[in-house]
Amino acid sequence: MQCYQLPIVLSSVLAAAAFFVGLYCCISSRIRRKRTQTDEKQSRYLLEGGIIDDDGENMCYLINLHDIMVATNAFSDENKLGEGGFGPVYKGKLPNGMDVAIKRLSKTSSQGLTEFKNEVVLIIKLQHKNLVRLLGYCVEGGEKLLIYEYMSNKSLDVLLFDSLKGRELNWEKRMKIVNGTTRGLQYLHEDSRLRIIHRDLKASNILLDDEMNPKISDFGTARIFGCKQIDDSTQRIVGTFGYMSPEYALSGMISEKSDIYSFRVLLLEIISGKKATRFVHNDQKQSLIAFAWESWYETKGVCIIDEALCGSYSLREVMLCVHIALLCVQDHPKDRPTITQIVYMFSNDNNLPIPKQPTFSNVLNGDQQITINEATKT
Repeated sequence: MQCYQLPIVLSSVLAAAAFFVGLYCCISSRIRRKRTQTDEKQSRYLLEGGIIDDDGENMCYLINLHDIMVATNAFSDENKLGEGGFGPVYKGKLPNGMDVAIKRLSKTSSQGLTEFKNEVVLIIKLQHKNLVRLLGYCVEGGEKLLIYEYMSNKSLDVLLFDSLKGRELNWEKRMKIVNGTTRGLQYLHEDSRLRIIHRDLKASNILLDDEMNPKISDFGTARIFGCKQIDDSTQRIVGTFGYMSPEYALSGMISEKSDIYSFRVLLLEIISGKKATRFVHNDQKQSLIAFAWESWYETKGVCIIDEALCGSYSLREVMLCVHIALLCVQDHPKDRPTITQIVYMFSNDNNLPIPKQPTFSNVLNGDQQITINEATKT
């Protein structure tokens, strides 16, 4: 009896297996087809009217050039907020009354349509309270424009490096900026659906809203990494001298640790109120890293503190920030902490690793420190 039933059982099992294999293939095919259709729609919308996410929702809108010309008073100097690595940024008011920041890609800039699309598509996929929000874009009449939410307090460098405006940044606000920037960077490196290396993290790319919440901006040179990818190399060096890690500036090696190195510069600038590329102490040009090391090693953290703070700060927090900054500037990338480790260090400063004395590079004159949009590694 059992021998008689065995072929029936085997036939049932094989039929069930074939059904599930067929179902799997059908579902996989539909998913691939949907992704292809979404990619095609994404490309079409980028040129015809908007950008859609993976679920097919329109998340970013095409804004016509006429409205932008009206919003910025034809890109008047009065509306100019500043100058970015790829062109100027203007304040504008859209027909609906919304204040916006409009990034105008310079026609002589090395950022072409590829980088422009990269920034648009990249930002629209990134949603975090510490990243600037893209509202729209324009590709018309030879212009390439990005429309962002307007940050009333502009960029961090505008306040930080001004002796008078710097007084608006008390210690509490500075730590708020540090913590918010850290969380934004953690999202880019580890928590978003894409792993992003920013490659140009600096004070001018940290925007501040009306409550001094920091938002990381300018993703034109960002690099997307695979889930298990550790590093990458490039012949095209982009970023800002003074903020680049040595392995990136000299060899074109990119990793999350490149951003960590840039973060330490930002951290030391927030503490000292001094621009790293123009740092002077006691009328002597000195590397900000070298001065930070001396301050930490000799436990003289008070020496590096911005005078604009007028004694209102936590010395323990200052020393913790300097300690973390020195860990971020270690010569070998593997010796630098990850952004998640940095977040933990800020909340638990017990048993922190002891930083090795970093190599101190010679400091160039501030006028020689330039933002480079493209350089070839030799």
